[in-house]
Amino acid sequence: QVQLVESGGGLVQAGGSLRLSCTASGSIFSINRMGWYRQAPGKHELVATITSDGTTNYADSVKGRFTISRDNAKNTVYLQMNSLKPEDTNVYYCLFTRLPYNYWGQGTQVTVSS
Repeated sequence: QVQLVESGGGLVQAGGSLRLSCTASGSIFSINRMGWYRQAPGKHELVATITSDGTTNYADSVKGRFTISRDNAKNTVYLQMNSLKPEDTNVYYCLFTRLPYNYWGQGTQVTVSS
């Protein structure tokens, strides 16, 4: 069982920045993948992921603007979101994957005003 606690969401103006944090607890193993997703129209969109060894992947819509990182000692993943756009408004959910299992957090609201 893995529990994910997210924080850092809020209301910002277009062009602003936010930093999301997600801390995992429970049955944590060193080899895993964590990331963030949001609800795109009709589907979930993986915003960014990062493996235990630091390999990252980003959705095309956020490349160059968002940066994902992690602190393995703290079991924490971060999402630095810069140059935010109104289209980024969403609930952002932390994801923890250790094959074959997936876990997700409660979500944190990000609202970007124009």
